[in-house]
Amino acid sequence: MEDSSAAEPDRIDIRILRALQSDGRLTNAELANRVGVSPATCHRRTQRLFELGHVTGVRAAIAPSAVGLGALAMVGVVLDRSTPESFAAFEEAVLAMKEVLDCHLVAGDFDYLLKIRVRDMNDFNKLHGQKLIALPGVRQTRTFFVMKEVKENGNLPF
Repeated sequence: MEDSSAAEPDRIDIRILRALQSDGRLTNAELANRVGVSPATCHRRTQRLFELGHVTGVRAAIAPSAVGLGALAMVGVVLDRSTPESFAAFEEAVLAMKEVLDCHLVAGDFDYLLKIRVRDMNDFNKLHGQKLIALPGVRQTRTFFVMKEVKENGNLPF
């Protein structure tokens, strides 16, 4: 019998994680059947995976164009100072911006890379002029408009 008390996911946990990543709408019974365990075991293990932080949430993937957010931009941001305080101030401000889907501190030409969803170019121009360049510590931004989304939010390769 496998020990499911360790924090490291075992082979059954991995099968549960893969199945949930592929389809987060599975019922516990469907998930148990797919993974090959009893529904009670599946429920207990799934709860444990959430409690340990291996699963951080389950949500619907909304088609951006269906809600009027057809334009996607990637914005590289350079701050004027590389200090913990300037990073913290920038990050706090970005967290309050609903248009920013992702924000990553990166190595290379930029300090941060932002993924931003807006209605169109005019919407982005307004956002850029009123909010982006006014973020704390921003020295420079470089914007890349996405022409085609080839792969979006792919599954983790495990």
